Amino acid sequence: MKKSFLSSKIHKATVTDTQLDYEGSCEIDISLLNAAGISVHEKIDIYNITNGERFTTYAIEGKPETGNICLNGACCHKASIGDKIIICTYADMDIKEIKNHKPKIIHVDDKNKILDSNNFDNMSLVE
Repeated sequence: MKKSFLSSKIHKATVTDTQLDYEGSCEIDISLLNAAGISVHEKIDIYNITNGERFTTYAIEGKPETGNICLNGACCHKASIGDKIIICTYADMDIKEIKNHKPKIIHVDDKNKILDSNNFDNMSLVE
């Protein structure tokens, strides 16, 4: 049996732009994607701290070291420029994989510059 576990997270990022007429996705500074271990075109869940909205889209590459996080397409209706968001990915794992799994977590400032990068300690599970 497999269960879904947090794989990576960009915590408390700021939406810097929205493009309603784009086909969809979320453009994220490639430096942030790399630091969080999120792949281009990977499915992401976004949790809007500002208004409580939650939605799913996919990541596309943004210019490095810009701090840009641009929502595209329909998800523009779920967040506005300046909103604080959490960006997460998940991975399906079996019990043997999760024992050594540590999600990659990065915290960013108001301009989406990395403050720190943390890994959770090994999670304990009932077998």
